[in-house]
Amino acid sequence: MRVLLVEDDEPVAQSLRRGLVRYGFEVEWVATGRAALAADPTYDLVLLDLGLPDTDGLDVCRALQDRGEAVPVIVISARSDETDRVVGLEIGADDYVSKPFGVREVIARIRAVMRRVQPRPAQQSGGQSTSVETGGPDRYGPRLAVDRKAARVHVDGTEVTLTPKEYQLLAFLTEEPGALMSREQIMEAVWDANWFGPTKTLDVHVAALRRKLAGAISIEAVRGVGFRLLVDGSEPGDGPDGIAP
Repeated sequence: MRVLLVEDDEPVAQSLRRGLVRYGFEVEWVATGRAALAADPTYDLVLLDLGLPDTDGLDVCRALQDRGEAVPVIVISARSDETDRVVGLEIGADDYVSKPFGVREVIARIRAVMRRVQPRPAQQSGGQSTSVETGGPDRYGPRLAVDRKAARVHVDGTEVTLTPKEYQLLAFLTEEPGALMSREQIMEAVWDANWFGPTKTLDVHVAALRRKLAGAISIEAVRGVGFRLLVDGSEPGDGPDGIAP
């Protein structure tokens, strides 16, 4: 995903850019509103500071919306005035993050905004089911189908009973098959951004999905980082009983 970062504070911009790049984002950084409006318009999302040296960030947000490109905008600002928040959202910003903030919070906001503005594959095709194909030209295996509208999961046409959290975990992982998701990302998306319980519950739910969907998916554990969903039929290489050590 390509992100345009509009921020005149270099230490803040560099720190945020490094964090986003670590999570796999491609980031173009500019420090002025003029540069933001002149940037290559093929980015997927804009992170926009309001306190720019050459113009008010709200004017830049308005100009981006007036161009009709429908690019999601997340405002980032040290301003605490509620009026700025309201005006920003009213002129087209999709979210508002107040400084100081953590990189994980910004990434969680980005993912939430993109889930809202991008139709799911099922919506694009006119159907109600989003499927993950586990087979391929050189492999044969069960076919997993995730019906997001009905919150049901089928393997080769047979429904598999999942708990609500097991389903939410599977639905989140199948949004980006093959992508490495950190434990923090998963906990924020499936449980809650303010979850303070043990993260071992994530390992337990991953193990349950592996048992119930054996052969249809593989969930690989990356020690010290998180998990990725594999859809090529290969087996994860972690600890016994499918729980990462």
